Amino acid sequence: MGWPATIVFDLDGTLVDSAADLTAALNAALRDADRPEVDPATVRHLVGHGARALIERGLALSGGGGEAEVARALPVFLDHYAGHIADATLPYPGCEAALDALAAAGARLAICTNKPVALSRALVAALGWTDRFAANLGGDSLAVRKPDPEHLRATIAASGGEPASSVFVGDTAVDVATARAAGVPVVACRFGFGEAAALDRADAVIDRFSDLPAAIAGLVR
Repeated sequence: MGWPATIVFDLDGTLVDSAADLTAALNAALRDADRPEVDPATVRHLVGHGARALIERGLALSGGGGEAEVARALPVFLDHYAGHIADATLPYPGCEAALDALAAAGARLAICTNKPVALSRALVAALGWTDRFAANLGGDSLAVRKPDPEHLRATIAASGGEPASSVFVGDTAVDVATARAAGVPVVACRFGFGEAAALDRADAVIDRFSDLPAAIAGLVR
C-alpha cells in the first residue's frame, strides 16, 4: 500500500509517559476513600481501559470496591487529574522528532485513546501538540472504546483516512487487540505501560521512537 496515509497513536504509554500524573490523581482518589496509596510502577500496569477501570483496579489492590465506591472515587480522580494533567507528563525521548518525520513524509497523524476525550485534548494542548493531529478520539467519543475496533476505525475516518492505508501504534494488549480486530497493522512500544503479550502479538516492536519510521516502512513495503 506504500507509505501509510494515516498513523494512529495511543496516548498514555505510547506518546507520553504520564505515570506520575496518573498516579497522583489515583492516589488522591484512594486517599479520599481511605485506601492505601500506590506507586507509579504499579500504576503503569493498571492503565489502558480508561479512568473508571483505573479506579476499579486501584481499589482492587486493597480489597476492591462496589459501584458506589467507584462512583465516589471517579470524580475525585478526574478533578485532580484535570488540574494537574501535565505537571510531570512528558513525551517519550525522540517522540516529537519521529512525529515530525512521519508528517514530513506525508502521513496524517491521529490519537485513539481510552482517556476521556476532554482530558486527552487538554493534555495534547498542554504539550503544544494540537496542530499535530488530524483527529483525537477518546474513550467517551463513541458508544464503544478500545478494544472495540470501531474506536480505531472511527479515529481513522475522522482524520480523513482509510483502514487499508493506516497503521496503529500502541503499547498494551488492548491496543494490539484493537488493531487486529480492525485489520490494521500495529507497532508496539516496548518502553510503554504494556505487557509482554502486546509485544508478542504486534507486527513490529520498537525500543525507542527513533526506530518508528523504519518499523512502519517495514510493515508497508
